[in-house]
Amino acid sequence: MGNKANGLGAGKKLKKRRALNRLRNKWLKRRLYGLKIRSDPLRGASQAKAIVLSKVQLEAKQPNSAMRKCVKIQLTKNGRKITAFVPGNLASKFINEHDEVIIECIGGAMGKSKGDIPGVRWQVIKVNDQSLDALVKGKIEKGRR
Repeated sequence: MGNKANGLGAGKKLKKRRALNRLRNKWLKRRLYGLKIRSDPLRGASQAKAIVLSKVQLEAKQPNSAMRKCVKIQLTKNGRKITAFVPGNLASKFINEHDEVIIECIGGAMGKSKGDIPGVRWQVIKVNDQSLDALVKGKIEKGRR
Protein backbone atom coordinates (compact mmCIF):
# COMPACT_ATOMS: atom_id res chain seq x y z
CA MET A 1 0.00 0.00 0.00
CA GLY A 2 2.99 2.33 -0.11
CA ASN A 3 4.19 4.36 2.83
CA LYS A 4 0.89 5.75 4.09
CA ALA A 5 -0.14 4.96 7.61
CA ASN A 6 -2.87 2.29 7.50
CA GLY A 7 -3.39 1.07 11.04
CA LEU A 8 -6.53 1.40 13.15
CA GLY A 9 -5.44 4.71 14.72
CA ALA A 10 -3.98 6.18 11.50
CA GLY A 11 -6.78 8.71 10.90
CA LYS A 12 -5.06 11.65 12.60
CA LYS A 13 -1.83 11.16 10.69
CA LEU A 14 -3.62 10.76 7.36
CA LYS A 15 -5.65 13.91 7.99
CA LYS A 16 -2.54 15.92 8.86
CA ARG A 17 -0.71 14.63 5.79
CA ARG A 18 -3.67 15.54 3.57
CA ALA A 19 -3.82 19.10 4.96
CA LEU A 20 -0.08 19.66 4.36
CA ASN A 21 -0.15 18.34 0.81
CA ARG A 22 -3.27 20.29 -0.17
CA LEU A 23 -1.40 23.51 0.56
CA ARG A 24 1.24 22.52 -1.98
CA ASN A 25 -1.39 23.04 -4.69
CA LYS A 26 -0.79 26.55 -6.05
CA TRP A 27 -4.40 27.09 -7.15
CA LEU A 28 -5.94 25.91 -3.89
CA LYS A 29 -3.61 28.15 -1.90
CA ARG A 30 -4.44 31.21 -4.03
CA ARG A 31 -8.16 30.52 -3.55
CA LEU A 32 -7.95 29.86 0.21
CA TYR A 33 -5.94 32.97 1.02
CA GLY A 34 -7.61 35.20 -1.61
CA LEU A 35 -4.26 36.03 -3.19
CA LYS A 36 -5.64 36.73 -6.66
CA ILE A 37 -8.18 39.25 -5.42
CA ARG A 38 -5.67 40.96 -3.11
CA SER A 39 -3.13 41.51 -5.88
CA ASP A 40 -5.73 42.32 -8.55
CA PRO A 41 -6.17 46.09 -9.14
CA LEU A 42 -9.81 45.50 -10.16
CA ARG A 43 -10.45 43.51 -6.96
CA GLY A 44 -12.06 40.58 -8.81
CA ALA A 45 -14.34 42.69 -11.04
CA SER A 46 -14.44 41.96 -14.77
CA GLN A 47 -14.40 45.61 -15.85
CA ALA A 48 -13.52 48.96 -14.29
CA LYS A 49 -13.76 52.68 -14.96
CA ALA A 50 -10.61 54.79 -15.12
CA ILE A 51 -9.25 58.21 -16.07
CA VAL A 52 -6.51 58.50 -18.71
CA LEU A 53 -3.31 60.06 -17.33
CA SER A 54 -1.13 59.80 -20.44
CA LYS A 55 -0.64 57.97 -23.73
CA VAL A 56 2.45 55.76 -23.94
CA GLN A 57 4.07 53.41 -26.43
CA LEU A 58 5.58 50.12 -25.28
CA GLU A 59 8.10 48.14 -27.28
CA ALA A 60 6.96 44.63 -28.24
CA LYS A 61 8.90 41.65 -26.90
CA GLN A 62 11.30 39.70 -29.11
CA PRO A 63 11.16 38.50 -31.90
CA ASN A 64 8.56 41.18 -32.80
CA SER A 65 9.46 44.79 -33.38
CA ALA A 66 6.67 47.32 -32.88
CA MET A 67 5.50 50.14 -30.67
CA ARG A 68 2.29 49.01 -28.99
CA LYS A 69 -0.07 51.87 -28.16
CA CYS A 70 -1.08 51.94 -24.51
CA VAL A 71 -2.48 54.36 -21.95
CA LYS A 72 -1.49 54.99 -18.34
CA ILE A 73 -4.70 55.16 -16.35
CA GLN A 74 -5.91 55.66 -12.80
CA LEU A 75 -8.80 53.54 -11.56
CA THR A 76 -11.66 55.54 -10.07
CA LYS A 77 -12.64 52.83 -7.56
CA ASN A 78 -9.34 52.67 -5.67
CA GLY A 79 -6.89 55.13 -7.26
CA ARG A 80 -4.50 52.44 -8.50
CA LYS A 81 -2.41 53.38 -11.54
CA ILE A 82 -2.06 50.74 -14.28
CA THR A 83 -1.24 50.49 -17.98
CA ALA A 84 -3.87 49.35 -20.49
CA PHE A 85 -3.47 48.36 -24.14
CA VAL A 86 -5.43 50.21 -26.83
CA PRO A 87 -6.53 47.63 -29.45
CA GLY A 88 -7.28 48.55 -33.05
CA ASN A 89 -5.59 50.32 -35.95
CA LEU A 90 -5.06 54.03 -35.12
CA ALA A 91 -7.35 53.59 -32.09
CA SER A 92 -5.18 55.77 -29.85
CA LYS A 93 -6.34 58.83 -31.86
CA PHE A 94 -9.75 58.53 -30.16
CA ILE A 95 -8.32 58.71 -26.65
CA ASN A 96 -7.16 61.94 -25.01
CA GLU A 97 -5.87 62.74 -21.53
CA HIS A 98 -8.56 63.01 -18.83
CA ASP A 99 -10.97 60.88 -20.89
CA GLU A 100 -13.02 58.31 -18.98
CA VAL A 101 -12.32 54.77 -20.19
CA ILE A 102 -13.61 51.33 -19.28
CA ILE A 103 -11.06 48.52 -19.19
CA GLU A 104 -11.29 44.74 -19.07
CA CYS A 105 -8.92 41.79 -18.80
CA ILE A 106 -6.85 41.19 -21.95
CA GLY A 107 -7.29 37.42 -21.67
CA GLY A 108 -3.76 36.11 -21.24
CA ALA A 109 -2.97 32.73 -19.72
CA MET A 110 -3.54 32.58 -15.93
CA GLY A 111 -4.45 36.28 -15.83
CA LYS A 112 -1.01 37.33 -17.05
CA SER A 113 -0.18 39.60 -19.99
CA LYS A 114 -0.99 38.42 -23.51
CA GLY A 115 1.15 38.18 -26.61
CA ASP A 116 4.14 40.47 -27.05
CA ILE A 117 3.03 43.34 -24.78
CA PRO A 118 5.21 43.16 -21.67
CA GLY A 119 3.44 43.48 -18.32
CA VAL A 120 0.11 44.78 -19.64
CA ARG A 121 -2.92 42.81 -18.43
CA TRP A 122 -5.75 45.17 -19.37
CA GLN A 123 -7.28 46.62 -22.52
CA VAL A 124 -9.52 49.61 -23.23
CA ILE A 125 -13.04 48.78 -24.48
CA LYS A 126 -14.89 52.10 -24.11
CA VAL A 127 -13.99 55.79 -24.26
CA ASN A 128 -16.42 58.31 -22.73
CA ASP A 129 -19.18 55.65 -22.82
CA GLN A 130 -18.63 54.95 -26.53
CA SER A 131 -17.33 51.64 -27.86
CA LEU A 132 -13.70 51.91 -28.98
CA ASP A 133 -14.35 49.22 -31.60
CA ALA A 134 -17.22 51.22 -33.13
CA LEU A 135 -15.08 54.38 -33.15
CA VAL A 136 -12.24 52.57 -34.95
CA LYS A 137 -14.59 51.06 -37.53
CA GLY A 138 -16.20 54.47 -38.14
CA LYS A 139 -19.68 53.41 -37.05
CA ILE A 140 -19.92 56.32 -34.60
CA GLU A 141 -18.08 59.61 -34.12
CA LYS A 142 -16.46 60.71 -30.90
CA GLY A 143 -18.83 62.75 -28.79
CA ARG A 144 -17.87 66.22 -27.58
CA ARG A 145 -17.60 66.35 -23.82
